[in-house]
Amino acid sequence: MNRTAFSVGEYIRLSREDGDKAESDSIGNQKKLLADYIKRQESFSVYDIYVDDGFSGITYDRPAFRRMINDIENGKVNCVIVKDLSRFGRDYIETGRYLERYFPEQNVRFISVTDHIDSFVQAYDMLLPIKNIFNEQYARDISRKIHASIRTKQQAGEFIGAFASYGYRKSPSDKNKLVIDEYAAAVVRQIFELYNRGYGKLRIAALLNKEGILCPSAYKNANGEPYKNAFHADTSSFWSYSTISRILQNELYVGNMVQGRKTQHMRGKAKTKQKKDWVIVQGTHDAIIEMETWQKTQDLLKQRTRNLDLTSSPSVFAGFLKCGDCGRALAKKNGTSDTFYYCGSYVRSGRQSCTPHKISYKILEHILLDDLNAILHSIKNLDEIIQTLLNAAPIMAHKFESEKKKIETELERIRKLKKSTYEDFREELLSREEFLAYRQDYTDREELLSTQLASLQKKEHPEKTSDIETAPWIQHLLTHHGIEKLDREIVTAMLHEIIVYENCKITIRYCFSDSHIDL
Repeated sequence: MNRTAFSVGEYIRLSREDGDKAESDSIGNQKKLLADYIKRQESFSVYDIYVDDGFSGITYDRPAFRRMINDIENGKVNCVIVKDLSRFGRDYIETGRYLERYFPEQNVRFISVTDHIDSFVQAYDMLLPIKNIFNEQYARDISRKIHASIRTKQQAGEFIGAFASYGYRKSPSDKNKLVIDEYAAAVVRQIFELYNRGYGKLRIAALLNKEGILCPSAYKNANGEPYKNAFHADTSSFWSYSTISRILQNELYVGNMVQGRKTQHMRGKAKTKQKKDWVIVQGTHDAIIEMETWQKTQDLLKQRTRNLDLTSSPSVFAGFLKCGDCGRALAKKNGTSDTFYYCGSYVRSGRQSCTPHKISYKILEHILLDDLNAILHSIKNLDEIIQTLLNAAPIMAHKFESEKKKIETELERIRKLKKSTYEDFREELLSREEFLAYRQDYTDREELLSTQLASLQKKEHPEKTSDIETAPWIQHLLTHHGIEKLDREIVTAMLHEIIVYENCKITIRYCFSDSHIDL
């Protein structure tokens, strides 16, 4: 791309939450101002106009902004023009990072028209950081006022959400009031009726999918609402266990307004609040479900909660099997003579969501044992290699620090995920069964990482016995030069993941290499 010719990306943003002025900051006004400016310049050609309408300047996770950055990195845009700095963003730290580091690294010219900033003409104005700080402080002040206003509306029982819950819609005459959507309400009543008749959540979801009833997110989209369900897998638009579970626990259906479940500051993700801190106002709208039915349902939900055995040892392959098509973890089902694994999406929602991807434990074990032993037998000096590793532990201790850091970082991440799962359960975003299953997965991973960390710490103290010497499978390997049976320790030490496709085709990713096996 010719350095004297500029392929321009016009960036435009408007957000009422930021206190933007409807007239002077309107999308049309920004487009006109930028178009007039570009007409007066030489060697400017507009590649694209990027518009984020309704997105706050305190975050850079905006669709048009991300698209512009992608075009910059692909060499399509080398000049960014905005009306003023506040259109680009109101977070002075991130704005400074883009203007002072990212754009110069990408050889991108930045122009803010009304601020008279042009990185091609001169270095950034010394007042630029101060302007950015003012922009952010302005956003903070607006944010505080908006949160106070929202809280007041919530406490008055006014609906302030972007989308009404399934079964309701916003009143045409008052967007802060909910009115019943009769079609969707009939489906909600059907769900409660089926559950009270003894149908399970998976069975209800399968029945609705079979009848061709659109799930809440698909129904909203069909009615012209740009809604996206954060709980659904990206590949799924069907009723699921979790969707049915949330509907059965939504107090909104008895006429009570339930809001304020989460709180969010300018930076960072939204945090779930305890139920005692939610804003619940009774009798704000017409009920879809009678109180007697609601109470009976809540009692049944408590009675049907499974008591899972969390003390039993985890499956050998737990956390390592993944569907090759939808990416969801495989679920285990015990048969009379063997254990089988199925795609989690298929188990939850049936064939409309994904196919079975069925594979047996015996087949997996057979493949892995043959493959691992073939690899081990191909190593002629295996004894020497293992013995060298054992003897070298004290000498190599200083090299373990970086590995320890990686494990400690991953361990901290897993613990945070485990904690957030509990918070989602407290907020009733996850059922008890889902919460316990997720918690077990994270506990297994936490234990594995803790074991690996302890192993590294032992290697730093040669006077202690190495865990390599005491591991049963390593001792067996030294004696018999092979592995006779898979166990959890071998799998976690050797495998990264196993991707399962239909017709028993699998891809095994080892910690030390990739291997593709077709059955």
